[in-house]
Amino acid sequence: MKNTIRVIAASLFAATTVMAPINANADAVLDAAKNALRSDDAKARDEYRHPQQTLRFFGIKPDMTVVEIWPGGGWYTDILFPLLAKEGNYIAAHFYIDDESGDYYKRSLASFQQKTQDGSPYEGVTITAFHPQKALAIAPEGSADAVLTFRNIHNWYMGGERDAVVSAFSSFYKALKPGGILGVVEHQLPETAADENMKSSGYMKKSFVIDAAKAAGFELAAESAVNANPLDTADHPRGVWTLPPSLRLGQKDQEKYMAIGESNRMTLKFVKPE
Repeated sequence: MKNTIRVIAASLFAATTVMAPINANADAVLDAAKNALRSDDAKARDEYRHPQQTLRFFGIKPDMTVVEIWPGGGWYTDILFPLLAKEGNYIAAHFYIDDESGDYYKRSLASFQQKTQDGSPYEGVTITAFHPQKALAIAPEGSADAVLTFRNIHNWYMGGERDAVVSAFSSFYKALKPGGILGVVEHQLPETAADENMKSSGYMKKSFVIDAAKAAGFELAAESAVNANPLDTADHPRGVWTLPPSLRLGQKDQEKYMAIGESNRMTLKFVKPE
């Protein structure tokens, strides 16, 4: 019953979604989301992450040059690379590694490099490095049609607050062609919550993200409720990591948090002016 309520509520909330019309590009995105490179575990997350609808909303097409910021293990890589491999170009702006980098970042990058090595199904992926202060050249200036970031902004804010986020967006602006797209998905903090919550919860206010993007020169083109979850209050003991897939509380109240599902997320489409 709880799961039924969550699905119905999410469907009602998502009814306000602004969505691109279905066309041949939508078919290409659908095919990419169904490809055999994706594991069953990865596909199980589609219920919450809606990759087909999200990429359609951002206007991603097979002939684009697309930069994904901090792809981690490659959840979206498994969709974007097959979509772009024939006609376009997929660039993974992964973690920047130096002496101060933690083991998690080192392991994640090494695993991604192994996954995309020559001779693998991902041969042809271009890997660059990104850090909001230390590595900003994610792609040649003015070369990208789209830059996409999924659930990363809170990390930059927790590491350097507003300046780090504006710096990140400025680097994306520089990499994009005039008219290029910045697609953002991020855990959403209610506007009524204290700004202090952004420092540790993993949630960000939509007003903050829009303001930071505009400070870097972007214009907000559209927003969508496709990744919204009205059951998420954004007020949990271990922040966003209380919810699946992290479930940081372990077995404690796990049924409760599984019934909520993944976080409530803003989905924003920005454009670099012509």
